[in-house]
Amino acid sequence: MWGNPVLRKQTTRVTVFDASVRKLVDQLFETMYAIDVGVGLAATQIGRTDAVFVFDCRDGVIGHVINPVVDRIGLEIQDGEEGCLSLPGFGAPTVRFEACRVKGQNARGEDIVYEGTGLRARCFQHETDHLNGKLYIDLLNTELRAELEEEMRDTEWYGHNALDPKSRLYRQAQGD
Repeated sequence: MWGNPVLRKQTTRVTVFDASVRKLVDQLFETMYAIDVGVGLAATQIGRTDAVFVFDCRDGVIGHVINPVVDRIGLEIQDGEEGCLSLPGFGAPTVRFEACRVKGQNARGEDIVYEGTGLRARCFQHETDHLNGKLYIDLLNTELRAELEEEMRDTEWYGHNALDPKSRLYRQAQGD
């Protein structure tokens, strides 16, 4: 949850592709799917500092990326609503590149590349930011960010370092 120091940590590059990496990918998918609104989840969001994220933008492409590097495609930007599973119930217009590609490895250590536009591009950028210790609120203007942070401090979930995504408190924060 927002406020937990792990969300601000730079992740560690994965160099060994073994059963523990595959287990982490499975845990990330399990956690992401426990929260109906999530389209991506980074390892830091479950307390891990490995450079891994998973995604399913409900567009037919489901995957995971280890050691991701994002490159923009073109100069077009999008300015849409963005939220985060670690800041439940909040969102704000956030500027991202309209199209990008993410390169990395899969759980077997093989090189992979995904491309995306719109929501998928936003997801790739958002999750890679997580792995670099950044949150989408860091991209907001100072005034809006301060406003959101003040509102989050007034939530019932504030001060919890972590919440089970199936818990009443988390579901309530999401508006379920």
